[in-house]
Amino acid sequence: MESSIESLKIIIEKHEDGYVSYPLGLKGVVVGQGDSYDEALADVASAIKFHIETFGADAFVDESPVLEAFVAETRLAA
Repeated sequence: MESSIESLKIIIEKHEDGYVSYPLGLKGVVVGQGDSYDEALADVASAIKFHIETFGADAFVDESPVLEAFVAETRLAA
């Protein structure tokens, strides 16, 4: 993987039927899945590698990379 970015932020969601993972900072859709957190992370890492090998520098978004990612929750007024 030839790029100036050494790492990407990965979102991993736990669902009733397993885990889904996706990176921030890439163009297009790159998704991984697995029965465990580690499987989903390994699957998305493989998908990211393939995506970058296929699209090269064009795989990355043009804006600045994501510095931090947060999960927040709020209540909606009824």
